[in-house]
Amino acid sequence: MTVTEISAAPPAPPQVRRFRVSWQLLLLGLLALLVMLSIARVVTGANDITSGGTIGAAVGLAVPIGLAALGGLWSERAGVVNIGLEGMMILGTWCGAWGAIVFGNPWAGVVAGAIGGALGGLLHALLTVTFGVDHIISGVAINILGLGVTQYLSKLVFNGMKGGGETQSPRITPISGVSVPGIGGPLRDVENAHVFLVSDLAGLLRGVTQNVSLFTIVAILLVPLSFYVLWRTAFGLRLRSCGERPVAAESLGVNVYYYKYVAVVISGALAGLGGAFLSIVAAGIYREGQTGGRGFIGLAAMIFGNWRPGGLAGGALLFGYTDALQLRQGGISVHALLLVVAMLLAAFGVYQLVRQHRSRAALISGVFAVAVFAVFAMTDTVAEQFTSFTPHLTTLLVLSLASQRLRMPAADGLPYRRGQAK
Repeated sequence: MTVTEISAAPPAPPQVRRFRVSWQLLLLGLLALLVMLSIARVVTGANDITSGGTIGAAVGLAVPIGLAALGGLWSERAGVVNIGLEGMMILGTWCGAWGAIVFGNPWAGVVAGAIGGALGGLLHALLTVTFGVDHIISGVAINILGLGVTQYLSKLVFNGMKGGGETQSPRITPISGVSVPGIGGPLRDVENAHVFLVSDLAGLLRGVTQNVSLFTIVAILLVPLSFYVLWRTAFGLRLRSCGERPVAAESLGVNVYYYKYVAVVISGALAGLGGAFLSIVAAGIYREGQTGGRGFIGLAAMIFGNWRPGGLAGGALLFGYTDALQLRQGGISVHALLLVVAMLLAAFGVYQLVRQHRSRAALISGVFAVAVFAVFAMTDTVAEQFTSFTPHLTTLLVLSLASQRLRMPAADGLPYRRGQAK
């Protein structure tokens, strides 16, 4: 190439800087969100939106969703789509209750729930990895199978027990909770003073430090543990390579089938743990239909989190928080949340305009912000029918806003056969 041709060549396009979330930025974002919630509390008088009870309930409601999302993460990072998380959670709810009742120890139920979900994961791995069944079809089949199997087992086992029946188990001994001593009372006093931001921070701290189930602590610890194993160990690197470039991984000596099996079985075990949490901790009893679609919501939380442990934990907490609001103060709290949504949309529009230079996206966000604020200003409460739908609507809105920056594993859901060409 001559000098003239080089000078006439068009300039290379600028490299797109990837948006990375640092700890400092995360803490700043959480503080900004707390400020918005505090403003909404002061304006509306809905003190429950940052109360310790709401925060504690939100964490508890987020645990089964987060465990299901974590299970989806393990499976899809190895290249296997796991639509069957719901069915594996159903198996976990029944096996968890059965283990706790038969062995007389709730922790035995936790182990049994994980085993029940792992069996569902093993079946999913057998169908998709060994026999090459379409991942979606296999997952749907496991969802149907999980529901049918637990219905049959309930009639067979629980129907003859005292307090049990065809659709429910006897009561289960609960797992004890723990509290940080000496701070519960002072935090409650500060929270009840309703001071701007200070009381909201006190409510947040009280919700995460008082009467927290030991199972909840274990579930929270599984998030950083999964991150460490998948992103900081050779085992995790090999597993993730099976979801990105399985043929290249095979050429380097990685047993792709083995890692896919391990990932999907662990995925089922985590979903089973989420089901066991519902029957042992959340309700203290097994009931038919207990999961309520949380396996699918966990899958949505995993997608919202961009197939990363921290992101899916945030998605699970978001759903748990909106669910807790509609369960506690109903229409009043959800109405206050409309003001927070309007502020978030306005902030998102400013970010799109100033940092991303996307005037169209900024305009759309601004229009929606004005519309939500108008609904908030013209109403005093929200209809009960809408409040029950709030968690699901929140999930849909967050997924639609985050969809532009999602990147699934390159080989996720693609069929793989040993020795195939690239």
